[in-house]
Amino acid sequence: MTKFRPCIDLHEGKVKQIVGGSLRDEGPGPEENFVSERPSSWFAEKFREDQLSGGHVIMLGPGNVEAARLALAAWPGGLQVGGGITAENAAEWIEAGASQVIVTSWLFDGEGRFLEDRAEGLAESVGREKVVLDLSCRRVGEGWRVAMNRWQTLTELAVDGATLDRLAEWGGEFLIHAADVEGKCGGVDEELVALLGEWGGGPVTYAGGGGGMEDVRLVDRVSAGRVDVTVGSALDLFGGTRVAYAELVEWNRQGR
Repeated sequence: MTKFRPCIDLHEGKVKQIVGGSLRDEGPGPEENFVSERPSSWFAEKFREDQLSGGHVIMLGPGNVEAARLALAAWPGGLQVGGGITAENAAEWIEAGASQVIVTSWLFDGEGRFLEDRAEGLAESVGREKVVLDLSCRRVGEGWRVAMNRWQTLTELAVDGATLDRLAEWGGEFLIHAADVEGKCGGVDEELVALLGEWGGGPVTYAGGGGGMEDVRLVDRVSAGRVDVTVGSALDLFGGTRVAYAELVEWNRQGR
């Protein structure tokens, strides 16, 4: 059964929900759906109390290390962490309390070419099972390609079954953000969810576009329960109005 996995997205040291496609290195700041005055640790403690395991903390750009460490300290071993992860610092984040480290951009060179030696080195540094490969992507034609640098740059890597098979050698889990619908609450990318469900080779979490419980049920149905899901901007916990956090907690409890 599909499980709801919580998220803590950090931008400039604050817990935020933003429109993924609006992130830029230059120009105006991203489009923000929600900015919390509560610290990251408050959310981590709540997820811990409600036994929502397998969630993630994502550092979107600089200035988020302290907030990430606060969240991990509030629930040691209960949250994954991503954003700026390399083979050199991965072990430090595990020691700081992360259950796993999430990596995307560091696995590619400036031209978007996948660097197999880096993936291998990361897996060796902390163990394959401690690595979550984030294949956040954008739709290109009839398929999808991984996007790096906070979803700004397309890489050479397609998101398909062959890629998942290949990369599973260096990671114990996949996280897939559908950047084109991220933060818009307009519905999940059903075709992408179906592709991920067809793979079925290991744990996969989908993020992007979730607008309510109907989307959680859709992911469960389309993926045959093989793909977990996150819900962000639509959630009342993050200022949304389309889905109650309590509903998602109950959904997970029913699936145990």
